[in-house]
Amino acid sequence: MTVRQHGQAPALRFTALGDSLTEGLGDRGPDGTWRGWAALLAEALGADFRNLAVSGARTGDVLLTQLPEARRHRPDLAAVVVGGNDTLRAGFDIRIVARQLDTTFGSLALDGSAVLTACLPDPGTALGLPRALARPLARRMRSVNSVVHALSRRYDAVHVHLADAGWTADPEMWSADRLHPGERGHRALALAFHTELAARGFPVGLAPAAEPDGRAPGRAAKAWWLATRGTQWVAARCTDLLPDLVRLAMAERRADPAELDHWAHAETLAALRALPHLTPRPTGAEAGAEGELTLRQAS
Repeated sequence: MTVRQHGQAPALRFTALGDSLTEGLGDRGPDGTWRGWAALLAEALGADFRNLAVSGARTGDVLLTQLPEARRHRPDLAAVVVGGNDTLRAGFDIRIVARQLDTTFGSLALDGSAVLTACLPDPGTALGLPRALARPLARRMRSVNSVVHALSRRYDAVHVHLADAGWTADPEMWSADRLHPGERGHRALALAFHTELAARGFPVGLAPAAEPDGRAPGRAAKAWWLATRGTQWVAARCTDLLPDLVRLAMAERRADPAELDHWAHAETLAALRALPHLTPRPTGAEAGAEGELTLRQAS
């Protein structure tokens, strides 16, 4: 928490909601605890900071558990970066994800908070899964990102295009698990949000340092993760995600992938149409492979 000197303007109140990405996994601070992009950004802003993000959280966890706590703090800035874990669970339903994100964004905006959010990279590519398994995950991630893009427009959120950032293909930006950024990646994300906030006229102070103050994990650290936590992660998903992915992979082999892409895009449009007072309208450029949407208020 920021300590203010007498006579200084009140610090921005900044609360972060989300999953392990925002909790800070992959970036250990000087005290050995997880730090991450949100804490790095808060330090640059001189903000009164609370991090409510929890590893493994899905959109429903953010809505039901983290949002009530966040609203009690009445933050000026509220980061909501979540959705990746939803794509990695059986029973993924973009309609549910859209409703939960809309309620979370809308509640914070109603309180007067500026919402910070980001679209996310494809987890299948990060994990190096075979194409038949990676394509269904990529399709789910595009659906979530389309919803996040649409709601960012609806609530005028400060949005970072993390899925499109060139650094996501750079191994130096990632931790040993290849699912979470390392310190360099977290710093890049903090800097991206700082840039967007500065463009909006927020009092941002000096930009976060881009260069890490720690060392990136070497081959030994990556091998250790794969042999320990990585194996545990795969085993846990084998009882949940893997059977669903096998089903999706079989559908991928039987059907035209373009038809499956079209179906997923239609489901995303339907999910957005079902939100209160919201009508999605695809534009020529945005109705392509990425499936991004623009919005207009229903009259």
